[in-house]
Amino acid sequence: MRAVVVTSPGGPDVLRVQDVADPEPGVGEVLLDVVAAGVNRADLLQRAGHYPPPPGAPAWPGLEVSGVVAAMGPPAGPTVPGAGAPAPVPALRPGDRVAALLAGGGYAERVTVDVSLTLPVPPEGDVVDAAALPEALATVWSNLRAARLAPGETLLVQGGSGGVGSVAVQLAHALGHRVLATAGGPERCARVRALGADVVVDHRAQDVAQAVRDATDGRGVDVVLDVLGGPALRDNVRLLAEGGRLVVIGLQQGRRGELDLPSLMARRGSVIATTLRDRPGAQKAAIMADVREHVWPLVLDGRVRPVVHARMPLADAPRAHEALAAGEVLGKLLLLP
Repeated sequence: MRAVVVTSPGGPDVLRVQDVADPEPGVGEVLLDVVAAGVNRADLLQRAGHYPPPPGAPAWPGLEVSGVVAAMGPPAGPTVPGAGAPAPVPALRPGDRVAALLAGGGYAERVTVDVSLTLPVPPEGDVVDAAALPEALATVWSNLRAARLAPGETLLVQGGSGGVGSVAVQLAHALGHRVLATAGGPERCARVRALGADVVVDHRAQDVAQAVRDATDGRGVDVVLDVLGGPALRDNVRLLAEGGRLVVIGLQQGRRGELDLPSLMARRGSVIATTLRDRPGAQKAAIMADVREHVWPLVLDGRVRPVVHARMPLADAPRAHEALAAGEVLGKLLLLP
């Protein structure tokens, strides 16, 4: 099969389409004929040599796909005594259409994935655009749960026009929360507002801290969902209300920052940081089971939808990485084999 491999750590030019061995589904896995693969910032880090795939994952990038079940691996055996109840999994058969969360390998014509990490795409659903959802839904849902976002609380999404941010805005709105978001430029702000944000701050033209204070009568927000990383740490803490929680899920602006401890302590706030890709399989299966139960119905009824910037051929992976790094993308880019 064809896959986009990283020939050596470096810039987008190191991505090459090459022939690689066809994958074989293992116990509890399905083989998918890939219809589309989502492009994520983690892929850029992997390409540059900063985010290696976990053991057992393919060497090429790709954390989410949509596709058609081509074959089934051997069924999983009984639960090991004392291991606890496994997360429920969907029953699949060849021909079914699914979206799937991967540890890697999505930039390819075929992938294998554990059944527990799939989401069913109904006949009337857009199987191509479904590739834009698994990673974002799992990331957003697991982190809103980690932040204990409660009814009546306010969420600020830093980077509301990105692949994760655009889903976070829609999901929090659908769940009834007041949503603030940041975006760059009038067009992006308008698009994020249309997704359900109550207040959108143009970080290129406005003082974000002042805008948040104005929007919350000086109180601040209960939860900040942040993709910016280290350099934004100090400012994000200052946006929190009393008892507020900052959840760091990305490092777009850098890996290191300064934490103003007196400011955090005065708010009785907390900082939470998570990753998704390197979690144990059982944890990811539990997250996806939660997504299937609580979030996927919102996708199926249209309240949360994929935001797709463009669909591109697999061979255009270098151009996709360049566009994402340059900040040109609103939502997700998809690669089509």
